[in-house]
Order: sequence, then C-alpha cells, then structure tokens
Amino acid sequence: MWSRVGIFTVIAALATGSAAASSFTLETSAFLNGGMMPKTDAASADACGGRNLTPPLHLSGFPGNTRSFAVVLFDTDAGAGRGFVHWVAYGIAPATTALPPGFGSQASPAFTGGMNDAGTAIYFGPCPPHGDAPHHYVFTAYALDIAPQRLRPGLTRPAFLKAIAGHTLASAQITGRFSR
Repeated sequence: MWSRVGIFTVIAALATGSAAASSFTLETSAFLNGGMMPKTDAASADACGGRNLTPPLHLSGFPGNTRSFAVVLFDTDAGAGRGFVHWVAYGIAPATTALPPGFGSQASPAFTGGMNDAGTAIYFGPCPPHGDAPHHYVFTAYALDIAPQRLRPGLTRPAFLKAIAGHTLASAQITGRFSR
C-alpha cells in the first residue's frame, strides 16, 4: 500500500481545450516532497556511492483517455543554473501506474529511454559537487494522449517536450533534494 508521503499534485486542463480538469498525482514512499532523497537513488560513481536506483513512483488521478506516461528528472541547480537532465523515460503503458525502485535504472521494454545529460538512455542518479547546497531534483510525470510506441528512442529533454506539445493531458511533480 502506498503511503501519501512526498506528494505534490498539479491540476491541469485537458489538452483538448476542455474546461474540465484532472487531478493527476505523483507519489513516492522514498522521501517527502522537498525532502532528502535516499543515498540509494544517487549515482553509483565512486564519488557518489549510491546504487543508481530510481525511487518507487506511483501515478494516480490521471485522465481516463491517457494512452501513455512519461517521467523526466531534472536537477534545477546544476550547471550554473542551466540544470542537468538525469532521466527521460516515455512510452510507459497507462496500465503501469506503479514504477518499482530501479524501474529506470536499466534499459527495459517497459519504457523508451530518452537521452540524459550524462549521455545515456537510462536513469543517472544525483551526484552534485562536494560542498554544494542540496540540489533540487524535480520529477515530472506526464499523462499523454500519445500511444506508447509513437515517439522514437533517444529524445533529449527539449526534443521530448517539443514532441509532446499539445499531447499532455495532465502533469504532476515531486521534488527531492540531495547533497554529498
């Protein structure tokens, strides 16, 4: 059973232009919204010492006409304010509403991997520089009206966001923090 810790809900108008709204929720049992992420989520590089595991995520309250989900993880504090993309995953079937720990940590037929800023198509965990204040890692989930196989593999975050323009039914976010 999922606890409702670490929850942040975004109310979004349906992409069809309807005045109706959907309450789409992204949850995790790994940390509170705005709280510290566990070390297991951190990159497994020697410097970070994590296990490079995506936290468990649960999606609910999505529109009934959702055809696929996507998740993007973005560090808003990296790169002198430019940010750093840690994960782009899309083509997740709408029946897959519980993403277990490690879901995006390796290639899988359960999602299509987009390109992160580390140059891989899988999750790259937090690993901010020593001495930095905790970085903010924003997980954004998208409920889309796009069939799971429609988008080609390897899209960067900007290319992905361009591809889903006009196809986002709802989105939800949760933010974790991490420092070394």
